[in-house]
Amino acid sequence: MKRFIFAFLLSSGAFAISIGDQAPEFKLEGTPSKGALSDHIGKYVVLEWYNDGCPFVRKHYDSNNMQKLQKKYKGKVSWLTINSSAKGRQGFIENVGKAKEKYSKEQMEAMSLLIDSDGIVGKAYATKTTPHMYIIDPKGKLVYQGAIDSISSADSSDINKATNYVDVALTEALAGRKIAMAKTQPYGCSVKY
Repeated sequence: MKRFIFAFLLSSGAFAISIGDQAPEFKLEGTPSKGALSDHIGKYVVLEWYNDGCPFVRKHYDSNNMQKLQKKYKGKVSWLTINSSAKGRQGFIENVGKAKEKYSKEQMEAMSLLIDSDGIVGKAYATKTTPHMYIIDPKGKLVYQGAIDSISSADSSDINKATNYVDVALTEALAGRKIAMAKTQPYGCSVKY
């Protein structure tokens, strides 16, 4: 019943998350471990939406840009990669075994690759694209949402010319400063709900 009510509220537009809002709790299956937002209270959390078939995701994974960023902040933040592709849609991850294969193939440095195939978590965060990035502070408040960087292309040669918004925001947050650009326009493929 709770799941039905939650789904109804999401579909009716009753949920929208803004900077400063409490981030919606979730618990998802994944690899190398399950992931619940509440497991990371007291730490900054990065949420990265992922679809291995999206050219914009490929831009950041094939160039090793996403893995470098994940590794740079490993131990400093909890980085959770989430896949919200539905069954029969591009990027769908069938089970934890398949997630483990993707996690290994991509050489991810994230804490976990989590499966949200019913799209409940993606919709709770109003996630539009892959990648779509979020940063949550140690108190559970949303402090950044939007694009990974400033050049909305699928061309990996643009990475070095772009401002990496997530890197800048994490640098500011971890230094105890307010994030100057807390919201940007996400770009990429539509999430395959």
